[in-house]
Amino acid sequence: MKVYIKFISLIFFKSLFFVFSIILSLVFLLNLLTELEFFKNIDVPTSFTLFLSLLNSPALIFEIFPFIILITVQLTFVKLFENQEIEIFKYSGLKNSKIILIISMMSIFTGIVVLSMFYNLSSNLKNIYLEFKSNYSSDGKYLAVVTKNGLWIKDKVDNKIIITNASSINNNFIQNNFITEFDENFNVIRNIRSEKIDVSDKNWKIINARIYYDNDYLKDQNIELRTNFDLKRIKTLYSNLAALNIYELYQLKKNYKKLNYSLIEVDLYLLKLISIPLYFVLIAIFASLIMLKIKKFESTTFKISIGLFFSVIIYYLNNFSYVLGGAERISLLLSIFLPLMILLTINIFMIYKINDK
Repeated sequence: MKVYIKFISLIFFKSLFFVFSIILSLVFLLNLLTELEFFKNIDVPTSFTLFLSLLNSPALIFEIFPFIILITVQLTFVKLFENQEIEIFKYSGLKNSKIILIISMMSIFTGIVVLSMFYNLSSNLKNIYLEFKSNYSSDGKYLAVVTKNGLWIKDKVDNKIIITNASSINNNFIQNNFITEFDENFNVIRNIRSEKIDVSDKNWKIINARIYYDNDYLKDQNIELRTNFDLKRIKTLYSNLAALNIYELYQLKKNYKKLNYSLIEVDLYLLKLISIPLYFVLIAIFASLIMLKIKKFESTTFKISIGLFFSVIIYYLNNFSYVLGGAERISLLLSIFLPLMILLTINIFMIYKINDK
């Protein structure tokens, strides 16, 4: 590896570590304040809130990693400007475009590491965080998950625990159902089998139910069952996909497909993850071009502020595009890659005569 590549890479990764440490500290403090507010009326030790804050921080860091890359690239150029290394490189025949290429390669490498290692770590920690937090949440007694055996719902109503298993969802109905009702000591009260249940509201309408009591049963009964779940709530089973690693996301997709459940949310999230290395490199190029275009300004704060201003616009453009994709107003591929194409177009426009700077 050439000396100048090692030199630029060293500055880049030192800057990355510095920015990551600062952002992690800030996110941890904000998390801690949130957890303290949540537990203000619950008697838990302070160490537990610290522990929860630590568990949740990596997942939030992952969401703002593009900002970390942008600031890292800007700090890398600040270091190059401070000691006039950028001019030395220029006089040595190293063009600005070559420097941008090196930083881009570092960003792609960072994106791959973040996706393959950091994301899986953060999702596993997020899952542990949610498990601990659910014990103190008002929704802790409710549970709805999708497995290879279909939809499972655990509910608690009127001191009864209700376990429901369904094989598929079709419009407002869950199909091929088996329901078991328990008392608080988990003694079986009754079992209900039905081909179809209308779950459009929280009073489920069970059609042609076969109800089992001990050694007896009643069949062809149309009954209602009061629950805490309706179709809308069932459809938000995994609204927090950040708690699933990549393997679990693919397993969830397979299970959703078996259940005849919408794949849009999972597909959108997987595409978002896959696009991360490309997103990082485009952000890195964008930050590099900004720094080279405005290097005549002496204020480092001003330079970084400009980059952050544009990155916030890009962030909200991304979110707006994701919302359109999730609502099926545009295709999933377009919702992910439209913001990236806009960023690519801006970079192409800005890179003109960059070696003359």
